[in-house]
Amino acid sequence: MYADYPNIALILCAAALGIMLFFSALVAPGIFKHLPIEWAAVYVRQFFPKYYAFLAFTTVLASLFLVDSLLLTLVIACSGLFFYSWLILTPQVNRAKDAGRHKAFHYLHLLSVAINFLNMIALIIVVWRLA
Repeated sequence: MYADYPNIALILCAAALGIMLFFSALVAPGIFKHLPIEWAAVYVRQFFPKYYAFLAFTTVLASLFLVDSLLLTLVIACSGLFFYSWLILTPQVNRAKDAGRHKAFHYLHLLSVAINFLNMIALIIVVWRLA
């Protein structure tokens, strides 16, 4: 429908990647360094659903402007992982934390970090190939 507008896909994927890098490199380390733990926990719980929702919809939109099958596959995979992180994984992380299931919490948190890292790598590839 809107395929073959790589500049729009590039802008959307670069924006998603930029948000991910900005949060990972600058915001996240500062949250727990400068805020009391209870405030930081409240902030993170409010932030992550919005973060994943925005990234999910941004990558879905970017996928509409791609025709290259590899790039399209990467962007759709990112979208799926963002939706999974938003709708399934984040609530599981919160429930494990609330229930005091420390081992489950650490495993689920590690999984969310790994997914975020994989999505960053995929988006770096997409942006590099489109640029």
